[in-house]
Amino acid sequence: MIVQNLRVFLQKVRKNSLIVNVLLETQTQFDIIFIQEPPWSKIHKIPSASSSEGEDLIGTSYHPNWLLFARNPTNRLDSPRVITYINIHLSSLRFSLCSDVINHRDVLLISFFNNSVCYYIMNVYSNLSHMALKYLKDIEVNIDNMLVMTGDFNIRDSLWDSSFPHHSSISDNLMIIADSFNLTLSMPTNPSPTRFSDTAGEANSVIDLMFLQYGSSELNQHSIHPDSCLSSDHAPFTITILIVNVFINTSKLSIPPNSKQESAFVKDIILIFKNLETTNITDKDNLESIVNHVETSINRAWTKNAKHSRLLKHSKQWWMEECSKSLDNYRMTRSLENWKTFKRVIKNTKCSFFDLKIQEVANKSPGSWELMNWINRHKLPATEAIKFNGQPCITPDSLWGTLYDTFNHAIDRQVDVDVLNKIESKTTSLWELFSLHEFRSAIKKCNNSSAPSPDKITWHYLKFALNQEECLSNIINIANACINLGH
Repeated sequence: MIVQNLRVFLQKVRKNSLIVNVLLETQTQFDIIFIQEPPWSKIHKIPSASSSEGEDLIGTSYHPNWLLFARNPTNRLDSPRVITYINIHLSSLRFSLCSDVINHRDVLLISFFNNSVCYYIMNVYSNLSHMALKYLKDIEVNIDNMLVMTGDFNIRDSLWDSSFPHHSSISDNLMIIADSFNLTLSMPTNPSPTRFSDTAGEANSVIDLMFLQYGSSELNQHSIHPDSCLSSDHAPFTITILIVNVFINTSKLSIPPNSKQESAFVKDIILIFKNLETTNITDKDNLESIVNHVETSINRAWTKNAKHSRLLKHSKQWWMEECSKSLDNYRMTRSLENWKTFKRVIKNTKCSFFDLKIQEVANKSPGSWELMNWINRHKLPATEAIKFNGQPCITPDSLWGTLYDTFNHAIDRQVDVDVLNKIESKTTSLWELFSLHEFRSAIKKCNNSSAPSPDKITWHYLKFALNQEECLSNIINIANACINLGH
């Protein structure tokens, strides 16, 4: 896939871990997710050398399909207020946290390489005291090739909010900082409040902003999505930033397990094998024609039912169709009851998914302790040192000396080939044809996740077809024809 741009999503989530988890599961079409005020709390207990009860692991939401970038806090009161997720399919662009340049809990600077040029993106949360802006103004760092600076700046100003009649001196500092990075304020394609007040009588406001490069084609092209806030009081932004074309393999055709597409594909396979005419395969050309027809038909059925999926770190997601329906219901109504329903669906789906995973792993292992690889018995290497003249050859010099001496000792030795004539001849026996029982017994032992050949049909799909007598008979006829024709 040729990647021509970076799709960016940002939102302030007010320390809500559910919102972050939903974004990581549902917004996979984006390349970068900027989060302000992320959740940062206890995840679980970890073993400790000083406490029998263990130590608290403190952090934020993690997802195997996203690279998390966050500043390491120095203490519990120094937790980061900005984090960034990079879609894992962009790993080849070498994203890196630039904590040596900017090291502040409210500012996150990330670099990446595109066409051998280093570019930067910045995520900012400026609280009511504007600590982030004061920090950026004081350090006066020079950064070239900054593509975007965005976040929650907590500044109301008539420059970007037509409903607010006043100008703030803090806005001037913000503009000076943006100008030092060769950035300018970008106006949205759909002007809208970015923060919606929870307090009665308090007006909505525009305090989330985006700054892009001077003269860039993306300027004034970002969008605000007030209908996608979830339970946050801040609307998310989206923007597409052009980069130099780079080839990244990000998707493949696949059929999701336990899906409608898989059921349709299995039905197509059964029809393909049922409709074969295999009762009179008399020559190799006829056999080749039938096999090629099966291959072509299976490929056609695969293409019809498969869909493009992104190459991710894990193959099965806990997010199900029921989660999407529940989320859509909440987005349409924005009611508290539907939000609670959505949270309940998410919790139940996760529990069911991971309970099944635990059960799968447990069933594969004879003991509960063997769920962990590190406690299994260590397998010794199946090798033995070469010995020559009673001494092991454990160095390159000794191995070479052994080879040299052995070859020179045998080079002029006479070999009696008549010993081969003493081997008793055996009568030639014919290869037994396949039986129904033999075929089913052999197929039953095959791993469902593997395939008998490079085509699209795995043993899992083939087992469905073999449950049909007609399909099984046709497959056995093809296999026996290969034996009879020596093909």
